[in-house]
Amino acid sequence: MKYRDEYRTPDAARAYADAIARITTRPWTLMEVCGGQTHAIVRFGIDQLLPESVSLIHGPGCPVCVTPIAYIDKALAIASLPGAILCTFGDMLRVPGTNSDLSAARARGADVRVVYSPLEALTVARENPGHEVVFFAVGFETTAPANAMAVYQAEREGLGNFSVLVSQVLVPPAVRSLLERPGNRIDGFLAAGHVCAITGYEEYELIARRHRVPIVVTGFEPLDILEGVYRCVRQLEHGESSVENQYSRAVSRPGNRMAQQVMEAVFQVVPRQWRGMGHIPESGLGLAPAYRSLDAETRFGAVRDENEHQGECLSGSVLRGETRPDQCPAFGTRCTPEHSLGVTMVSEEGACAAYFRYRRQAGGSTRE
Repeated sequence: MKYRDEYRTPDAARAYADAIARITTRPWTLMEVCGGQTHAIVRFGIDQLLPESVSLIHGPGCPVCVTPIAYIDKALAIASLPGAILCTFGDMLRVPGTNSDLSAARARGADVRVVYSPLEALTVARENPGHEVVFFAVGFETTAPANAMAVYQAEREGLGNFSVLVSQVLVPPAVRSLLERPGNRIDGFLAAGHVCAITGYEEYELIARRHRVPIVVTGFEPLDILEGVYRCVRQLEHGESSVENQYSRAVSRPGNRMAQQVMEAVFQVVPRQWRGMGHIPESGLGLAPAYRSLDAETRFGAVRDENEHQGECLSGSVLRGETRPDQCPAFGTRCTPEHSLGVTMVSEEGACAAYFRYRRQAGGSTRE
């Protein structure tokens, strides 16, 4: 099946679902690792169109959700310093740290500013030469090129009052970590198309071969996802394990080399702690030695990675695909977007937020 604009209809969705049902002879469990895909799946009921034998589970596809508590706490500590200005994307404001969040810090008087691009943070630094301006650089590979360019430009201009608190993470090591976890039940993956638009998918080919799982690079519209599921199930039914590119209108095998070059110049691969996933080797980006003077951890002290205790919240289990949001006893009662217990309900891309918005309000339910 080939994606076309005219296929964006309910009939086309049913045709894909019927095609999946025809080729499925045994149970399969697929995981998407993109918050945008998760929201599309829940919003449009894609999982409910599929045959009972094909299950979709949600992985750590929200970069806000996997940002560790220790980095939120460091951002809060920096924001509390006299003369400091912390710049961040809006989706980080309500992400909980140990005792507070950036929204509450701003209400108490901290100078926390929402920006829509890291280059806006450079403007803030230029306009406030007497203040330390820190940009909270969070995200998957999709945000890394723009964040790297901001660092490059700051170094080039000699902006001595600008630095970045870096919590960039890389998706392929997380995929490997999930496959290597005890009790792993993932048969195949839908890879995030926007990530692969930057990185390409050569690294996923190594994962597919080593772990013998099919991986389909997939877009974000309902028909993209259904086609991704079809391709993945087709491989599984034939005993194949390769990478396919459903999202060829935006993704090439080598990816965006110009974006990769600026990332490679400014960042280096480092180990990283993931909220809900723990310590994953070579799963993050940190500033390269040539740009270390612009590292907020150099100026304000290193972030200490510590074991996180979720308490009642099951967001860690949700991020690992072990629990559906609506299986949490607190979901929709003690935990809501306005009064959340965990990050997967706070973040706009979180799986719990998707279930609350689309399944609870509609009175729907997910399959067991």
